[in-house]
Amino acid sequence: MGADKLDRVRKLLAKAERAATAAEAESYTGKAVELMARHGIDTALLAATQPRSDPIGQQRIAMQDPYSAGKARMLAWPAAALNCRSVLHQAWGGKVAAVTVFGHTSDRERVEMLYTSLLLQATAQLVRVRPPGRGESVAAYRRSWLHGFAVEVHRRLTAAQERAAAQATADERATPDTGAPDTGISVAVVLADRRDRVDRAYAAAFPGLGTARRSTLSGTGFVAGARAGERADLGRGGRLDTRPRRAVGA
Repeated sequence: MGADKLDRVRKLLAKAERAATAAEAESYTGKAVELMARHGIDTALLAATQPRSDPIGQQRIAMQDPYSAGKARMLAWPAAALNCRSVLHQAWGGKVAAVTVFGHTSDRERVEMLYTSLLLQATAQLVRVRPPGRGESVAAYRRSWLHGFAVEVHRRLTAAQERAAAQATADERATPDTGAPDTGISVAVVLADRRDRVDRAYAAAFPGLGTARRSTLSGTGFVAGARAGERADLGRGGRLDTRPRRAVGA
């Protein structure tokens, strides 16, 4: 994604974070994520002929308590939707010290921008949520709320990415020369090859890496968190939509 496009995305996300209403924030974030999705495809097509323009690398991002494990999911799961892989460091007892995001430079840039904005958005919501009934731990409820939020954000991002790829494929069929420049390779093949190269490089960089245990949460906030993630709306219609960027994880 070019510097000018990144600047446009940052400005849109900043406007969403300062928006006075949810509808206003939704408008800005929808445009930002739509722009990121389309240019993610464009960058992939360019890199098919200029591999050095978008190298594979890694970035380690520290997690902060409270709810560091939930924040790690809010980074790792969108990263997976945006064609990256992740490693959780010192994940133990409901805490995560850091997350390493592994993938192409342009994809890692998208992941970092989204995570930063989602973290700000969800934090604003999380400090207000409380369990509906007496006797439940507020912390447990918030952990499950954040889990639900992350699940829904991942689902919407994945669907939005698929729509963007489908639209690019449809455009390619309508105008055959819109595929990877000068290669004749289809959009689908370019994207599949890109994911395969990331997987192989990841396996080489982290051989023998174990699989994280599935999270077990006792709180009842999952549904409320998922609804909040739905309002963050990262995919609606034929676009990548992101609704009010409510702080994800305080």
